[in-house]
Amino acid sequence: MSQNGQPSVFGRSLVLPATAGDTAMVFGAGVLPAGHWFDTHEHAQHQIAWAARGVLVVEIGDGHWVLPPTRALWIPGNARHRTGTAEGATMHGIFVEPDRCPVSFGAPTMLRVTRLLHELFDHLTAPGTAPAPRRRAEAVVFDLLEPVEVIPIGAHPPSDPRARQVAEALTRDPADDRTLGQFAIHVSAAPRTLARLFVAETGMSFGQWRTQIRLAASLPPLAAGVPIARIAGRVGYSTPSAYVAAFRRAVGVSPGRYFAR
Repeated sequence: MSQNGQPSVFGRSLVLPATAGDTAMVFGAGVLPAGHWFDTHEHAQHQIAWAARGVLVVEIGDGHWVLPPTRALWIPGNARHRTGTAEGATMHGIFVEPDRCPVSFGAPTMLRVTRLLHELFDHLTAPGTAPAPRRRAEAVVFDLLEPVEVIPIGAHPPSDPRARQVAEALTRDPADDRTLGQFAIHVSAAPRTLARLFVAETGMSFGQWRTQIRLAASLPPLAAGVPIARIAGRVGYSTPSAYVAAFRRAVGVSPGRYFAR
């Protein structure tokens, strides 16, 4: 939020139109450079985070959502979140007044962005749209908000300093193929100690945790259309088929289906 209480995005306040009392949505748009992240923040309005170009990443608590242009994320009001992009994106910040919103999702929810919804977002972002057409377009937008059922990918890091060093190394380089025993020497801990710490603090074995981190790292290039043969090596799989098999075991669908329309 800005100091005047209006939603803020891209470092500037979004000025509400004169007819804001009759409409539910405020739109802002801007180009985010590669590697840009907003600080963790919250606002009273609901938000629909969406990129017309590029891939956005939104983090809320332990949740991690990757959003190509065919996906958006409903962020409930007052939910603390962090948004960024690895390769750059054209982001639309869509803020929804809770008391004028006919739909509501109580938790962060991924939404399907059809071609029609894409066009409506662009239409509502354009300046100078009169109040009556805005209200009609907003009503259609609310009708088109369709949740997408996805299995979350990713894992929170352990808090113990020794296990956290291992987690940070793998987050920096998911293709790091050192065994738990090799990591144990590096962080001055017994392998069994590290194994227990991962289970106790993440709810997963070390191997399961590593798989989740590798799959999470694969989502932005997957959403951007990078070929699977190139993604597999980047995240630590010796062959594309090994990556596809791991993805299907963890998520239930193939990588090609995860972001399909």
